[in-house]
Amino acid sequence: MYINSAYLNNSLVDFKDKTKPLIVGSCGTYHLHTRPRLPTRRPRGRLDFQLLYIVSGKAYFYFDKQEEATIVTAGQMVIYRPREPQRYVYYGVDQTEVYWVHFTGSNVRNILRSYGITNDMRIIKTGTTLEYARIFKQMILELQRCQGHYEELLAILLRQLLIQIHRRLTTEHTSRNEYMDREMAQAILYFNNHYNTDIRIEDYAASRGMSVSWFIRHFRQYTNTTPMQYIVARRITNAQMLLETTNYNVTEIGAIVGYENPLYFSRIFRRHKGISPSQYREMVNGGKI
Repeated sequence: MYINSAYLNNSLVDFKDKTKPLIVGSCGTYHLHTRPRLPTRRPRGRLDFQLLYIVSGKAYFYFDKQEEATIVTAGQMVIYRPREPQRYVYYGVDQTEVYWVHFTGSNVRNILRSYGITNDMRIIKTGTTLEYARIFKQMILELQRCQGHYEELLAILLRQLLIQIHRRLTTEHTSRNEYMDREMAQAILYFNNHYNTDIRIEDYAASRGMSVSWFIRHFRQYTNTTPMQYIVARRITNAQMLLETTNYNVTEIGAIVGYENPLYFSRIFRRHKGISPSQYREMVNGGKI
């Protein structure tokens, strides 16, 4: 079995602390390989909140003193609130991998509610993403190293985790079409990598087996902008960076970001920024922006 955990002030004793809105008390991970089972039983619960993330395998939770287990599979989280009885089991045969965090504070319930986690939620369908694991690992490391401002950073990291959860919950509420989500994420990745090439939206949509109208409509829903507007925004943003940090002339910068015609580049830049590329560079050099 693999285990890695860390505790605030190296204390395994759970605690309640209302001196700050949000305080991370402990964090860790389990991954069962050879051990047959790992049970946890706290009839009186804990003083703090606990959030568990099932990365792989599954876990067996016994809520409300029930004898029949609720099976929670990978891609879901379970939240326990203070004083709630806790009973759950991991089995080695399932190769279960779990991350967990305990937290307290004066404003925890309101914070959770603001991120879509209401008081009646026990199991949260969050999906699986490397971002969850990254945040948990960073929290564990911060608790182990205890560098300057680590308690503040732990609260920020926990909020990042809650934001990721809320994004997933919001996405599930507004659109359960996972195919569409994957396609739009793929389109954004492609546009980011090829924004300075001659991208034809019609050709891209056809390459993914989509009609142009369907692709544009759903891309707008996903990003609040059209594909072409997204591409142009990337070009202008990167042109700004080059104007600010390099000695390339305007014609060279236009070509770098995808505009071979310098006059057209200047016209597009002015349309978005209100001034020409040359004027923008003069303002930067003059320290006016």
